[in-house]
Amino acid sequence: MNNKELFDFIKKAPTAFHTVDVLEKNFAENGYQKLQEMDAWKLEKGGKYYVSRNGSSCIAFAVPEKLEHYHFQVTAAHSDSPAFKVKENAEISVKGKYLQLNTEGYGGMLCSTWFDRPLSLAGRLLIKEKDGLSTKLFHADRDVLMIPSVAIHMNRKANEEMKYNKQVDLLPLFAMDGQEENAYRKFVAEELSGAVAVEDIVGMDVYLYNRSKPAVFGRNNEFIGAPRLDDLQCAFAGMKAMLAAKAESHINVYACFDNEEVGSGTKQGAASTFLRDVLRRINQGLGYGKEEYYRAIAGSFMVSCDNAHAVHPNHPEKTDATNCVYLNEGVVIKSHAGQKYTSDAVSMAVFGEICKKAGVPVQYFANRSDELGGSTLGNIAMSQVSMNCVDVGCPQLAMHSAYETAGAKDTEYMVLALTKFYECNVLKTEDTTYRIG
Repeated sequence: MNNKELFDFIKKAPTAFHTVDVLEKNFAENGYQKLQEMDAWKLEKGGKYYVSRNGSSCIAFAVPEKLEHYHFQVTAAHSDSPAFKVKENAEISVKGKYLQLNTEGYGGMLCSTWFDRPLSLAGRLLIKEKDGLSTKLFHADRDVLMIPSVAIHMNRKANEEMKYNKQVDLLPLFAMDGQEENAYRKFVAEELSGAVAVEDIVGMDVYLYNRSKPAVFGRNNEFIGAPRLDDLQCAFAGMKAMLAAKAESHINVYACFDNEEVGSGTKQGAASTFLRDVLRRINQGLGYGKEEYYRAIAGSFMVSCDNAHAVHPNHPEKTDATNCVYLNEGVVIKSHAGQKYTSDAVSMAVFGEICKKAGVPVQYFANRSDELGGSTLGNIAMSQVSMNCVDVGCPQLAMHSAYETAGAKDTEYMVLALTKFYECNVLKTEDTTYRIG
């Protein structure tokens, strides 16, 4: 697979709102019907559907004509990435000359990587209309902001260990006129080509994003670099697999949740009822009762897809001695004794067999026992809907940087593995016994 398609996806998705917009358009173009949570659902066998919550999380599902073995096979990724959100009352004047935007950190970003690079603004707006409020996506698709470093002459310790204060060091430079009132909202209205009056913009969820273009690099073009690879690389791969797979025995489900980077504890995060609500409504919409639902969930399987830490070339000592993963060497299965990753022997074995069927190499990741690692959405989602689940990802470097690095082969590996997962019948025959057809 050419990485250009992944790059196009990333460029169209500067925020979680735009990610879901791109997902919805892809599903609609491939025959999926949009559902609203507040409407009655009329589902049919052979139907394909998608539904969104908050405009930043999306679930799609496909019901086969036959449905021989009623259960769900789910992949899940997340739509958000670490960034800076613009606050209300955003303008800060510096000595009446410079105009900065007042921002706050969203998620655990590598702060140093946000300095001295072109940035812009994107998000969603709430627009006042005659009969209420409407939502409009906003994307200033040009270089607008910069977070300038302090010169080495003014900070001789800049190359030593630095501590960054997000309220002081990381505010972006926006304009030269520090006296203009309401400049930020005026700018947003102007970027909408005058379609909206300033006073009609009554709400904004707007974020900074990195404008650096995705690239293929390396002596043999073996690397890719881009903003937001964590987790748009997996969100993209899951979408491609969902659209490519053909399944006649079970219901395939694609989920992309918001707010993983801040703990998932929102109405649209993995800890919410979103997935559980959708699965229950599928069950009800197909005319099944509670008993059929419980049996279907008990036989279901989820692949939680979120990128994994590759061995760093400058710091290989940061990685576990025997569970090392590398770029371009296969899909990563992640495990953790404390269940920060939800994989166990059963789910790892099941997914490993699926990767064999797909001809995709597999790697295994575990954190060093003396280092605190990250977590992801698998174990969080399973607190709402209990099914066997495995945590996987594409290997990458510089996770949570404004610009991340991965292998040029990794996206294709993930697409192949998830497509095979969707196409196989992962049939649970006893509590911990599977037949993979």
